[in-house]
Amino acid sequence: MPRGDKSKYTDKQKRQAEKIETGYKTRGVSEDEAERRAWATVNKMTGGGRRGGSGEGKKTNAAPARKGGRKGGAASAARPKAARVASAKKAAATRKRRGS
Repeated sequence: MPRGDKSKYTDKQKRQAEKIETGYKTRGVSEDEAERRAWATVNKMTGGGRRGGSGEGKKTNAAPARKGGRKGGAASAARPKAARVASAKKAAATRKRRGS
């Protein structure tokens, strides 16, 4: 199987990658980069292509999909300190309520 072949992925994984790729494109990421990031996210969430055997029933890790929605990097640095502190406090309070 050549690199980049997606035949071993489930239909659900292909749909997930398509949705993630669309999200990146709407944010201005190039077509090739959006596709690369989308498949990287799906691989991180599901552990790669279709699985068989004893590990088949493992749960999907949704953390990589949520991670992209948070502010960080240049976007965070451009915000005033008061705004960064306020959002950090809000996030900490939310985590505390959820028990994470």
